[in-house]
Amino acid sequence: MKASSVVFVLLAATTSAFALPQANTTTIATTTSKGCPSLPSIIPLPTVTELPDPFVSIDGSQITTKNEWACRRDEINALFQQFELGMKPGAPSVFTSTFSSNTLSITAGDGATSITFTATVTYPSGSTASYPALIAFQGGSLPVPSGVAIINFNNDDIAVENDASSRGVGKFYTLYGSNATASAMMAWSWGVSRIIDALETLPVSQHKIDVNHLGVTGCSRDGKGAFIAGAFDTRIVLTIPQESGASEIVQENVWFSVEFANQFANDVDILPLDHHSLAALVAPRGLLVIENTDYEWLGPWSCYGCMTTATKVWQALGVPDNMGFSQIGGHLHCAFPSSQQPDLDAYVNKFLFDQLTNTTIFRSDLPSNETFDETMWAPWSVPMLS
Repeated sequence: MKASSVVFVLLAATTSAFALPQANTTTIATTTSKGCPSLPSIIPLPTVTELPDPFVSIDGSQITTKNEWACRRDEINALFQQFELGMKPGAPSVFTSTFSSNTLSITAGDGATSITFTATVTYPSGSTASYPALIAFQGGSLPVPSGVAIINFNNDDIAVENDASSRGVGKFYTLYGSNATASAMMAWSWGVSRIIDALETLPVSQHKIDVNHLGVTGCSRDGKGAFIAGAFDTRIVLTIPQESGASEIVQENVWFSVEFANQFANDVDILPLDHHSLAALVAPRGLLVIENTDYEWLGPWSCYGCMTTATKVWQALGVPDNMGFSQIGGHLHCAFPSSQQPDLDAYVNKFLFDQLTNTTIFRSDLPSNETFDETMWAPWSVPMLS
């Protein structure tokens, strides 16, 4: 089995879909950041037998500087939107927000259509001018860190993902149409970005949230959503997906785009990226991946291999301790064990409170006979980007 079909299950479900004939090329949107070369309109899709090298651009050039990495990040961003997650719209043309009784109310409009959704804030004890905060999908499953506010995001209100019939259902699709390419997870990411927009627009004296110290978290399917949100909004300084793993529930394909289901779900060998590249979209910001070895359907070996590979991007950027991995069993799914508390505390204190803490964390209690062969799956070299 090739690398993509193994390591891809960090976030991906085993998807039931019909397969189209293998494509050798595909078209893609050409938008890039200012100063970056335009993306080619045709992308070759050769069969790849290992994890794609994140340090090689679409045109085959090697990434050697941090400026080049910024452009490469744009490419990876575009590839994920085109091939797996669907397109994430920017800020809507009409946008208003209010804050009252610990509730953030957001109205977003496009033409004659508008939607309103809310997020509630729970504050820590004590009085301060502003608090760092975690935007928590469905309230999150982590113990609330001391001094941190929790912004409860009802992602199901934005996009429903009960089964295949949920495609295009939810307030996001009321606004952008049921045929919008965005998957449920990308729609959730859009919702998180609008929450941040609202916090930035409203006076801090109203909501008491420090918009420069925001994190995002969630567990299981909500951990998948938190991962996507952190990858696609650089204002988030700390991303904490908890037990996002994989899934054996094949009907939940609305996590991903129709494009992925049709062209790649049954032929991942031609996919020009994998989820080490998704993690790389977070770099150099903070990422703590929390996993559990007790559940086979979480794909613990695949998660370990994928995150082992992802660390290479933080290494290349000179901040290896900005990305951590803590994979410990002995507890129920989404039941956070006390043994992982020091890992969580270290990352929260560093990224939400600007404290000097030791965040060099990469550990797993997988059996010693379960190893990840980097020379097989990631045979490429890691540059030191200048």
